[in-house]
Amino acid sequence: MSTNYYGNGRKPSILMEQYKPTFTKSEMKIYEYIQEHPDHILYCSLTELSEACEVAEATILRFFRKLQLKGFQEFKLLFAQEMSSTSFDDSGETYMGKIKNSAIQAISDTSEMVKKESLDEAIDRISCSDDVVLFGIGSSGIAGLDMHNRLMRIGKNVEVITDAHFQVMRAASMTEKTVVVAISLTGSSKDIVDAVSAAKENGATIIALTSYTKSPLTKFADVVLLSSAKESPLDSGSLVSKISQLYLIDLVCTGLTMKNVDEAKTIRIKISENTSSKLY
Repeated sequence: MSTNYYGNGRKPSILMEQYKPTFTKSEMKIYEYIQEHPDHILYCSLTELSEACEVAEATILRFFRKLQLKGFQEFKLLFAQEMSSTSFDDSGETYMGKIKNSAIQAISDTSEMVKKESLDEAIDRISCSDDVVLFGIGSSGIAGLDMHNRLMRIGKNVEVITDAHFQVMRAASMTEKTVVVAISLTGSSKDIVDAVSAAKENGATIIALTSYTKSPLTKFADVVLLSSAKESPLDSGSLVSKISQLYLIDLVCTGLTMKNVDEAKTIRIKISENTSSKLY
C-alpha cells in the first residue's frame, strides 16, 4: 500500500528539491540543516530550529510556506510520514520490551533534567497561591486532570481548564496572585501559548511543564520544569510522554505534601471519610 502524502501529493524531500533554486541565502541554511539532521528535525521546536539555523523564526515560517505548506508543524508531520515509510527496526526486541524500557528511560532521563531550584520555586509559588489554574489541551489536558486530582487531595484550591476558549476567558480575570501551570510537551501549542500570553499580561505567574527549553511557551514562563520525552508528529500523545509529564506532576505534588504535611494529612482523612460511602 502506498503512503498518502499531503502537500499536493508530494513528499517533503521532493518539495524542497523542487523549490531549492528559489531559496534565499537564509533559506538555504534551513534546507542544509534539514538535510544534515533529518532525525533531529522531527523533535525540535520552531525556536530551536531558528537558533540552530541562525535565522529568524519568521524566515523559518516563510521557508515552509514557500513549499506550499501551512507551517513547521505540517512539514514535520509529512516528513515523519516519509521517514517512517522508508525506515525499519531489525533489533529483534519485542514491543513489550521496548515500551517497558522507554518508560523506565523517560523517568530516569527526566529525573536528571529536573533542576532542584526550579522544582522548589514551583512548589513554593503554588503553595503560596490561592488561585492556581492548570492549562492543558489534548493529551496534556489529561495530565492536567491528573494534577487537579492530586492537588485537591492535599487541600489545594485549584482549577483545571482543557478548553482553549475557556482558557483565554479565564486568563482575563487573572491577577498577580494567580499561578498558572501550563502543560505542553512541545511548548508550541498555539492555544496554550495564547492563553498563557493573556495570563502573563495580567501579572500571573507562569509555570511551564514541557520538554523543550526554548519554545514559544517558555518565553512567557517564570519557572520551567523539563521532561525528557520528545515526540515526533506521528507519536503525539504516546505513553512515554505521558509518563514523563506525570513524573513531573508527582514531584510537584509530593513536594507540596511534604511542605504542608499536617494539612495534607487532615484533608486526605476527610476525603477518605467522604468517599467511603461511594464504595460497596
